[in-house]
Amino acid sequence: MFELHGPTPAPRFGLVTGALALALALILAACSALGPDFTRPAASGPDTWSGWHAADESLLMPVDATRALSAQWWQAFNDPVLNRLEQRALDASPDLQSAALRFAQARVQRSVVSAQRGPEIDAGAGIDRQRQSEYGAATRMLDLIGGNRAALAQALSRPFTLYQAGFDASWEPDLWGRVSRSIEAADADVDAQAALLDLARLALASDMARNYFELRTTQRQLGLAREDAAALRERTEIVRERVKAGVVEHGDLDRQQAELAALDAQLPGLLAQEGMGINQIALLLGEPPASLRRELSAPIEAGPAALPDFALGLPSEVARRRPDILVAEARLHRATANIGVARAELHPSIRLGAHFGYESYLGQEFGDWRSRTWSVGPSLSLPLFDRGRRKTVIVLRELEQQEAAVNYQRTVLGAWQEIDDALTAYAAELQRSEHLKDRVQRAADVYALSRARYTAGATDFIAVLDGQRSLLQARRDLVASEGRLSAQYVAINKAIGNVR
Repeated sequence: MFELHGPTPAPRFGLVTGALALALALILAACSALGPDFTRPAASGPDTWSGWHAADESLLMPVDATRALSAQWWQAFNDPVLNRLEQRALDASPDLQSAALRFAQARVQRSVVSAQRGPEIDAGAGIDRQRQSEYGAATRMLDLIGGNRAALAQALSRPFTLYQAGFDASWEPDLWGRVSRSIEAADADVDAQAALLDLARLALASDMARNYFELRTTQRQLGLAREDAAALRERTEIVRERVKAGVVEHGDLDRQQAELAALDAQLPGLLAQEGMGINQIALLLGEPPASLRRELSAPIEAGPAALPDFALGLPSEVARRRPDILVAEARLHRATANIGVARAELHPSIRLGAHFGYESYLGQEFGDWRSRTWSVGPSLSLPLFDRGRRKTVIVLRELEQQEAAVNYQRTVLGAWQEIDDALTAYAAELQRSEHLKDRVQRAADVYALSRARYTAGATDFIAVLDGQRSLLQARRDLVASEGRLSAQYVAINKAIGNVR
């Protein structure tokens, strides 16, 4: 049971009050955080998508700037298989899970830094068995007061048990903004990790779409090769019968069989390429090889993927949306805040502390009010000499900020270069695809005419082979071009940072 024996004498409270008043005056003297305040940099960019176009005007891609594409831009292809793969990748990709964990770590680290702003309260208790030295500092007074020193020293050095329990509280006022700048830097790091998470999503969606279209292009090439091989075998049998009938020479049959063998030789490579494409998609999903074999080997439509219309939105949105620009901006913000943290280290710090507890060597008196102990007051830490370490850290932080600023501008310029390159490549491939369609039609006409003339005996078999080779090559080139066109559309969405 606690007993109250009256208040502590007034002079003691006067000292405590004076100390607290001094600490409060120092706190109020600190007006603001040290270091420069972060100002979001103005990202340079064109007013229109054609403003920074480096290629020829014929490769300028007309776009719709009145609306923006959906973040799930791959759905515009209306391919249910691609839609399922994209969703599975976003749900289960190991790379995306790692990025999400780093974002969670940054948020937890921000909470750790923010906790420095409040007081710390600890509780402790202990029971110690002690013995004091008969000739230690605590018994030195016996030599000064005289008397029976031996008896007194023996009594004081007798072993005893010390009981202790209490609470300690401390708080360091953020006089120069060290904690607030640290929180600002932690917030910037959270923003950077959030943008990196978006960047991981964008890269994953783009890689999935690109690999999917490459796989479908390979499968279209494979189907085209099998279709052509079947047609060549039928043609070979016709030539064989004509040789037997003595209408044509045996050399024509040899030439036709050589063309068929050359086409058959392409099949193993295409089959291997198909398998590697399936495995690459499985890797993006975090699944073992061949796990998607049945799903992705299903028959597909003969035509290419339908390309959606362009709707890129305003160019000024790129700097606010593209993840790598947001990452560079957040890192510049963090570097700016760290200058304030370094400058705060040059100034004195004050810690307000308080302790209240009980201490007794008599167990039965441990809870008595007279066993209480307490202390309260500020402590001052003033840096005097460290061989210039703190000032050097400030210079280092300023150099890091300058590097972050340069990196930001380089990231912005690199973003616009990727956008212009992607739009130019798409426009060029689109024109090439249109020319290849015309080439296929003309090659088919030439081949049909050469076959008719050969059947009528108006020309030799060399003309038929030339027409056949031209048609086969034109069809292969068109399929490859249509695959690249889909991949370039994916590259445009990746370049503009279309993730939100």
